[in-house]
Amino acid sequence: MAMFTTGILVLTSPLNTLPLRIAPVLSSAAQLVERTLYVHLHPGLILGGGNQPRPVFIPPVVDLSTIISRLYSNAADVCGHLDVRVLLTNVRAQSATSSGTTIPNGPFPRPQSLSHSPDVVLTDFPLQNPGQSNQVMQCLQSYTGHCYVCSPGLPSVLLHPQLMMLQETEDALKEPEEEAEPLETYSDVVVGGTFDRLHGAHKTLLNISCLLANRRFLIGVCDKAMLKKKVLKELVEPYSVRVQRLQEFLQEIKPSLQVEIVPLDDPYGVSVVDPLLQCIVVSEETRKGGEAVNKKRIENGLPALVLHEIQLLKDAHHTETEEEKISSSSLRSRLLGTLLTPPKDTSHLAPLPYVIGLTGGSGSGKSSIARRLEALGAVRVDCDKLGHEVYQPDTAAHHRVLKEFGSDLLNEDKTINRRALGRKVFGNKERLKALTDIVWPEIALLVKNIISQAKEEGNQVCVLDAAVLLEAGWTDMTHEVWVTIIPEEEAVIRITERDGVTTEDALRRLQSQWSNSQQVERANVVLSTLWEPEVTQKQVLKAWELLQERITQRTKGDISS
Repeated sequence: MAMFTTGILVLTSPLNTLPLRIAPVLSSAAQLVERTLYVHLHPGLILGGGNQPRPVFIPPVVDLSTIISRLYSNAADVCGHLDVRVLLTNVRAQSATSSGTTIPNGPFPRPQSLSHSPDVVLTDFPLQNPGQSNQVMQCLQSYTGHCYVCSPGLPSVLLHPQLMMLQETEDALKEPEEEAEPLETYSDVVVGGTFDRLHGAHKTLLNISCLLANRRFLIGVCDKAMLKKKVLKELVEPYSVRVQRLQEFLQEIKPSLQVEIVPLDDPYGVSVVDPLLQCIVVSEETRKGGEAVNKKRIENGLPALVLHEIQLLKDAHHTETEEEKISSSSLRSRLLGTLLTPPKDTSHLAPLPYVIGLTGGSGSGKSSIARRLEALGAVRVDCDKLGHEVYQPDTAAHHRVLKEFGSDLLNEDKTINRRALGRKVFGNKERLKALTDIVWPEIALLVKNIISQAKEEGNQVCVLDAAVLLEAGWTDMTHEVWVTIIPEEEAVIRITERDGVTTEDALRRLQSQWSNSQQVERANVVLSTLWEPEVTQKQVLKAWELLQERITQRTKGDISS
């Protein structure tokens, strides 16, 4: 069957039997849908009967909260490529609908627009009679079109034939239905978090918060100071991007809610001063933070918030260096070695050798990565070594440096005293620029010669190992920029141990260089040597294999054009 970009899955099974069905239903849906799968819950919906069914309000119950967690947890396990979104437009507390006014046409006075237009509607509805399949599919189309904006003639698929094996298990486990336990809901609900690369655990938190909130949902999103201790903080999406994704997600999940998103620059934010808040949603990991919020609220003369705790979602695919829970830090670590941004136009360069510009701050492990790439077959161009060569007697740079900075820099063997030269430019930007204007172009000439030689020898990849790659403007000689990063505190430890300098000197050295964030902004690929050497090696191997694929595709493109 053809694949669809976006689908709506209408779940009709009773809440007490649905948990068993979720994984196989999602697995079946993932064979048909490629990108986005919206989930619409209507337990007990009958399709294909005498009357065309209409959407109705579903009361929030504890089982519904459990189903939502299970949906996102199973989705992460069996269809991680899909953006699954559980829609709650038709879920509303009884108190919210019994104010004496009736809502015309139930939860959908008009069809709700979704950010991704559905290409197909799927359902787990059990078909009792195969001869009714057309009638059921037409009924499903009509029902879905009443709820959401869909194109006419939306294809519909009954997943139930693929779920028949479950029937016997369900029948064996079937127990008398008990009355569903109501879920306590609140006027105003608050949560806080980073919400980087919106994933299943975020969606669970947001969906359950929407389930609990009747009027307003307040979200504090970590910014600036609150990001400092995040793992691979340089790869955290910009605040504006995270907010935009939250707004889009929540507008679809429960459009009736008043959503407020504010920056979080300390652990408390507005949660300790907003008198209207009634509930804060936490996980077992953040419960202590919720208790700290309540302590502050009481100090501020405000009532404590109800702490509604949700379970963390386990990550079935986590590696030994990643957290067991689904987390943004694990997702960021999986980006290491991958292509984050496509290469710029390099039509002025020869297709081969493919030149990687590798850079990173002092202590970042840049040169160790360059050596690993060399072991895989790349030609390593050591720009630090070339920097020493351009100072040798009888070179153009040697003569120009002496003319600009004085012959008192000469050692007895006619070489330049680099330490004395350093003292002349230290702390003086103009004098430092005068020096780099002499030296950097000479190094670039030597680099180009080595690349030309590599081309003649038929080498496919050159790695330009250069601490000042970006500052010197050498990216014009490269096809891609790769950046190695580690946290500043780790860099300080490495520099002091390696070079025998003080912590203050190490910090000064780092602060005189481009920051990790500035370098990552210009990177196509990011790597980190923060963990054990074998973890670094896996990153490098991944980066190398993906690079080979890009080179192959590029070569094929050049041949075909």
